[in-house]
Amino acid sequence: MEMGFEILDISGDVGLRVRGRSLDELFVNSALGLYSLITDISRVEPADSTDIRLESETLDGLFIGWLNELIFRFDTYGFIGREIHVESVTEKRIEARIRGEDFDPERHERGFLVKAATYHDLKIERKGDTWIAEVVLDI
Repeated sequence: MEMGFEILDISGDVGLRVRGRSLDELFVNSALGLYSLITDISRVEPADSTDIRLESETLDGLFIGWLNELIFRFDTYGFIGREIHVESVTEKRIEARIRGEDFDPERHERGFLVKAATYHDLKIERKGDTWIAEVVLDI
C-alpha cells in the first residue's frame, strides 16, 4: 500500500482500503484510489481545478459524500483529478481543491465505470496514529 490505498477484489464490485496519518491524508488517498480505478492518473494533467465543500452529520457520511461527489463530477462534467489539496477537514466538514482535467478517451485509458460509493461494509477507524477506511464501490 505504498500509495496510501489498495484495491480490494469484491465479487461484483470493487473496494478500496485507504490509509492516512491524518484525516487530510485519508481523504486525499481515497480520492487518488478512486481516480486510479477510473484511469491511469499519471496521464492526467493538473490543468484545471474544482473546489469541493461538503458537510455531513457523521464521518461516514462525509467520506461517502466525498467519494460520490468526485464520481458525480466525473460522470457529469468528465472531470478527473490528479492532485488533491485538502484545505480543511474535520469529521463533519471538508474543503478541498482538486486539480486535473477533462477525461479524454484518446489520452486516458478507461478503467472501471464506478457508479457510487456505498455504506455496505464501510469501515473508518483510527488505529494508533493511522486512519484506515474500507469502502465498497458499485461498478
